[in-house]
Amino acid sequence: MWLYIAKRMLLFIPTLFGITLITFFLMQALPGDPVQGMAGERASPETLARIRAELGQDKPLALQYIGYVKLLAQGELGRSYYTNRRIADDLVQKFPNTVKLAVAAILFASVGGIGIGVIAAMKRGTVWDRLLTILSVGGISIPVFWLGLALMLIFALYLQWLPPSGMGNGDPAYMILPAVTLGTFSLAYIARVTRSSMLEALSQPYVAAARAKGLSETTVVLKHALKNSLIPVITLIGLDLGSYLNGAVLTETIFGWDGLGRYALDGIMKRDYPIIMGVVLFGALVFVTINLLVDISYHFLDPRVRIRNTE
Repeated sequence: MWLYIAKRMLLFIPTLFGITLITFFLMQALPGDPVQGMAGERASPETLARIRAELGQDKPLALQYIGYVKLLAQGELGRSYYTNRRIADDLVQKFPNTVKLAVAAILFASVGGIGIGVIAAMKRGTVWDRLLTILSVGGISIPVFWLGLALMLIFALYLQWLPPSGMGNGDPAYMILPAVTLGTFSLAYIARVTRSSMLEALSQPYVAAARAKGLSETTVVLKHALKNSLIPVITLIGLDLGSYLNGAVLTETIFGWDGLGRYALDGIMKRDYPIIMGVVLFGALVFVTINLLVDISYHFLDPRVRIRNTE
């Protein structure tokens, strides 16, 4: 297993290099001029030329990219065009906020999705199964921005149970609506995958053998069937968590959550290229790391993986 982890970590370097290369040149193809936006429409050509020279925008794209790679090799992500703050400092400040929201959303999605999926599989063909299936399809179909505004309207404006937006200096009440909004899609998808995996597991011979031994239905479902049907579920949870840790642009914008998503959107709107590059590169690193952890979890969940690793 350790050899496998080492190989995967070595693949980080070419993966991140490829991401920086593609992102850098795609970003340069975006419409708009960041220098013009900084200086204003009435700026003189001399002012524009001076700012471009200060930012290195007057060099050919190839030289700009080489300069950025050299900066990365020194452990730097550059500075914002507008605030002159180090991108690394901003990421360190905003990433914990994104982590809080992502963890809350994935916990809501995982517990709810697995629970709904297990119940639907156990009640296969009944009214409960059909009802839960309809709810899961609805959760997948509802747009995030619509769900967020609807929850805000109901629970913040009409019922006044929860605050509508902001972070509230760490008050958990401010996290409920954005976490539910962000996690609903994953909850619905996890429920569907769990139901399918559970139905397959419940039809296996080892489940029939467990029942023949006189074990309770709860023990058969939770100890035998559920554990062996978690592989696709864990994969889905890991992918969604990696996606959330990259920043939820719509959710963070709707609820005024000061995380990576809002930070990236602000950089895109202002054509602040160092911010965009920093968020993309950092997000890619987080996503690859989460996927590695998911792969490692297979070793503990699936005995077949352990057998292959020891051969």
